[in-house]
Amino acid sequence: MAKDKKGQKEAAPEQKAPEQQRHSAKECPRLRARFEKEVAPALLKELELQNVMAVPRLHKIVVNMGVGEATQNAKILDPAVNELGQITGQKPVITRAKKSIAAFKVRAGQSIGTMVTLRGDRMYEFFDRLVNIVLPRVRDFKGVSTRSFDGRGNFTLGLHDQLIFPEISYEKVDKLKGMNVTIVTTAANDNQARSLLKHLGMPFRA
Repeated sequence: MAKDKKGQKEAAPEQKAPEQQRHSAKECPRLRARFEKEVAPALLKELELQNVMAVPRLHKIVVNMGVGEATQNAKILDPAVNELGQITGQKPVITRAKKSIAAFKVRAGQSIGTMVTLRGDRMYEFFDRLVNIVLPRVRDFKGVSTRSFDGRGNFTLGLHDQLIFPEISYEKVDKLKGMNVTIVTTAANDNQARSLLKHLGMPFRA
């Protein structure tokens, strides 16, 4: 400890642990904060649930990009992996065929695409960008269909190309690639999931 002019010891400034510093420096995604403050209480009332823990919430988001041509040339996957990484902010993994399909000349274990599984803050940040920035960039967009639920509270959205994401530069795209975005929720059924996604801003078709 340092001494002042009178020879008395000065108190050392309080220092935060590295984990506390990282936690305080990182802000909670705005959509996650809105879910806790506004959406969860609204769903609790709307769905007539007795326990706040029963309120449906986002569990994970899986973004999958299939590249059929990769069966003939594995290097075609490289641009897809790079673009999906830019879109999601997370390193993608290569997806492989589970079984052989002779008609499509696909062998079991062969690389056929790339995917990313988002959880936590990245999941909320991606969903926020998807509904507020990406979907409005779709030409002649009139909302997403409400028929894409799977019966278990999960929703899959098909996107025709990667250029609707602002992270992708048109000049650097060699080929348009479609992708599926699967939003997995903790909802007990499709009606609960629909209410959750609607409150979070998903623009369902009227």
